Amino acid sequence: MVLRIVLGTVYTAMGVAQLASFGDMPRILSAYGLVTDSAATALAVALIAGELVCGIWFLARPRSKALAPVWVYSAVSVVWTVLAVQAYMRGLAVANCGCFGIYLTQRLSWFVLLQDALTLLYAAVLFRSARTAPTRAGREEVRGGAGIR
Repeated sequence: MVLRIVLGTVYTAMGVAQLASFGDMPRILSAYGLVTDSAATALAVALIAGELVCGIWFLARPRSKALAPVWVYSAVSVVWTVLAVQAYMRGLAVANCGCFGIYLTQRLSWFVLLQDALTLLYAAVLFRSARTAPTRAGREEVRGGAGIR
């Protein structure tokens, strides 16, 4: 639950900051060398929407074991990681990673790659906790005695 609140806070803040600097997001994403123009704008829309959806969901329902926000969080994390790793490997100088739009800027470095790796690790933890949580039907079986032989 605590992890969901922390991640919800971070991803909601990222989405809000990127939305507030939406006019700059296509340029920021273009610096990664994979997308430009309308594709960069579409990617910005998708990332912002994903961050806001999973961030708000994690904050509104931190005890939820639903997989939908975990999938959205994971997809956003994978996209940011792919952007960062390929740009870093190609030696591109990305002055602003764009995680918070034009706010809290940081250049692409090994530290950003570490942050991205942590988001992927957190995704694995979220998937594991969602899979190991007892289902509603399983809880009712145990309560009703149907699961005891």
